[in-house]
Amino acid sequence: MAGGIGERLFPLSRMKYPKQFLKLNDRSLFQMTVERALKISKDIYVVTNIEQKFLIERELEEIDVDAKIVTEPMPKNTLPAIYMGIKKIVDEFGRSKVAVLPSDHVIKNNDFLSAFERAEFLSDRFLVTFGIKPTKPHTGYGYIKPSEPIDGGFIVERFVEKPDYETAKTYIERGYLWNSGMFVFDSEIFFEECERYARDVIEMVDGDRYQDIEPISVDKGILEKSDRVAVIPLEVSWSDVGSFDALYEMFEKDVDGNAVRGEFLSLNSKNNLVISENLVATIDVKDLAIVSTRDVTLVCPRASSQKVRKIVRELKRKRDERVEHHLTVYRPWGSYTVLEEGLGYKVKRLTVLPGRRLSLQMHHHRSEFWVVVKGTAKVTVDDREFMLRKGESTFIPIGSRHRLENPGKITLEVIEVQIGDYLGEDDIVRFSDDFGRV
Repeated sequence: MAGGIGERLFPLSRMKYPKQFLKLNDRSLFQMTVERALKISKDIYVVTNIEQKFLIERELEEIDVDAKIVTEPMPKNTLPAIYMGIKKIVDEFGRSKVAVLPSDHVIKNNDFLSAFERAEFLSDRFLVTFGIKPTKPHTGYGYIKPSEPIDGGFIVERFVEKPDYETAKTYIERGYLWNSGMFVFDSEIFFEECERYARDVIEMVDGDRYQDIEPISVDKGILEKSDRVAVIPLEVSWSDVGSFDALYEMFEKDVDGNAVRGEFLSLNSKNNLVISENLVATIDVKDLAIVSTRDVTLVCPRASSQKVRKIVRELKRKRDERVEHHLTVYRPWGSYTVLEEGLGYKVKRLTVLPGRRLSLQMHHHRSEFWVVVKGTAKVTVDDREFMLRKGESTFIPIGSRHRLENPGKITLEVIEVQIGDYLGEDDIVRFSDDFGRV
């Protein structure tokens, strides 16, 4: 499941570049999940939304993995996504055992594989979920209460929502488990429980009325209602990377307990998380999350980092584009980075992958000037086609149909200067597009 919306780790993640694509080392969270899934099965299905499909394709290409990509018309939480994915699998393979994995988790420990073997056996009779043995009271996770033991797992007595701190302490004392959001389902049993408890959802998915579905999780829609649910405890190092406090716990620390990604100068500062593209200097501060990208800086107590969603929602309310994109925005053909902008102008660096091209398009409100800095460009302007090489340039008048293409074997880089009274990304009229965009 790879259709997140990038709220909890803003400004590192954005709505169009959610946290599963963040690289914590040489691999993104998504790529690490795919490699982990390949230890269970070679048949991988990725459920995502249409806007992230090209990112998924690029991520899979980087690690040389083939997978089927299933696109939701729009995000509707986990139950519709899982139902759609399992339906695709059954269409190809018939009745199947399916492991369901979120794409944004970090898991370390070999118990992972043995637990899924136990789950496969139990899934003959139950919908199987996994519970993480808690390491401390945590208010950011839901909990599962196990009851009687059964064949390497336990019958689930109940699911509970994210608690306050004191309630979380009580849950741990009573043997509750963190709800991991990972499952193993027999497709036939899953469909039976969907018919029982979520018939309206499956009718809308099957009837091409996805837009009418009220968003609902698989926990709320099925698992909390069914009497056929078992849980298997997982003793692993696990995180859903749901906050900057969780990132702090994962990263290595310096002698003062600071977890740092980037350049950092500290005077008497302890137990801070610092992630920045620029130098960060701190004096006499502790227990902070300091996260800085080129366009947004976030500073808060680490313990308050669950509240980042409120910042995201306020930016959405203001229709602020920074909630959607970084200064670097990924497109199916490559990416662009905003280098500078002011009243009436914007400067971008366009990066076009080999063999890719932008749509044939026109703008009502801006002209553009292109300079090639790397590679060779094929340019269309109205009825003219011509080549531009490194150091060469051209001008695109307002209202001209135009297209930029990379016919070469190396990445094309172009500096684009836009001039006009309105420079929004929605001033694009597309006449044809290789990627099916409107």
